[in-house]
Amino acid sequence: MAALACDESEPLQPNGDGLSMSLELVADGLDQPLYLTSPPGDAERLFVVEREGTIRIVRDAAVVSTPFLDLSGDVATEGDEQGLLGLAFHPLYGANGYAYVNYTDTDGHTQIVRYTASANPDVADAASAFTILTIEQPVPNHNGGQLAFGPDGMLYIGMGDGGTGNSASAQDFTSLLGSILRIDVDGGTPYAIPSDNPFVSDPSALPEIWAKGLRNPWRFSFDRSTGDLFITDVGEDLMEEISYQPASSGGGENYGWDTMEGSDCFDPPSGCVTTDLVLPIHEYEHSEGCSITGGYVYRGNASPALAGRYFFSDFCGSWLRSFEAAGGIPANELDHADAAGPLAGVASFGEDDAGEIYVLSMFQGTVHRIVSP
Repeated sequence: MAALACDESEPLQPNGDGLSMSLELVADGLDQPLYLTSPPGDAERLFVVEREGTIRIVRDAAVVSTPFLDLSGDVATEGDEQGLLGLAFHPLYGANGYAYVNYTDTDGHTQIVRYTASANPDVADAASAFTILTIEQPVPNHNGGQLAFGPDGMLYIGMGDGGTGNSASAQDFTSLLGSILRIDVDGGTPYAIPSDNPFVSDPSALPEIWAKGLRNPWRFSFDRSTGDLFITDVGEDLMEEISYQPASSGGGENYGWDTMEGSDCFDPPSGCVTTDLVLPIHEYEHSEGCSITGGYVYRGNASPALAGRYFFSDFCGSWLRSFEAAGGIPANELDHADAAGPLAGVASFGEDDAGEIYVLSMFQGTVHRIVSP
């Protein structure tokens, strides 16, 4: 796999430069919101994941009082990075009612579980739980958490490296940790291995692995227009990074951790071998933040001026930035400081069925929509 060069970032331009945008409050009063999504074809509802174990529906700018799903008795939140972490709706949700969640259980391990909507479309059937995959976690942090169905209908799962003292798992192809996984939830029970996964025929690697060399891919997203994949990986000592996989990829990329942190050597600290490692397309130092929060490429219709821009933030940085993302080559990066206002603890972005993008503040319990006149 050929290495991609990290961008030589130009100085950040302020919000403006022909692009005006703001944040519009959609919902508040939420309890540590960590993710937002909508079922395919659903223009009326937003589903918000709360860390303590509940999924809330937002309709008409109001939070529905009864949760769609309450897993608070099954979810561990003792560690700062544990909880109910991800949600993905099956591409045929309107027909089968399947919703998939990613959470850390009371033993601290990752659970990927499918639930089915009940006769009341605003409430999942709690008794319908069907475990897809259980992955042991050695310590409480670096759990990953993202779930997303790709344009190919496969379910992609983001797994951290297992946390403190376990960084070598990111280069261990016999471990599911430190990876993006790709499974077929329709092809078998509980799932099948896609025949075109990159390591299907490699006895030295687990066949679920789609990509390797990740520390904690807290969020990733597919560009709904191009199918390209953007992965934000939380750094260790120095760097936060954004990696890229083109839609034409057959998988198998190695994004470098723990040989590298960003575009720098990590282990060893100098003279590391970068052959076959894919470098990030964008990075920034910890003087600007502590934990990158990845977003989406804007493909909605309400704000055409934002089309093709990838939005991201930082949990500690309290800023909002974007760049043009064509071909995975960042250009024209902007700092939307004026629009971001008093944002704090941006834990996630979300995207609704129409392609509009939302910003979630864990500290403030709010959901804002990114808008442009």
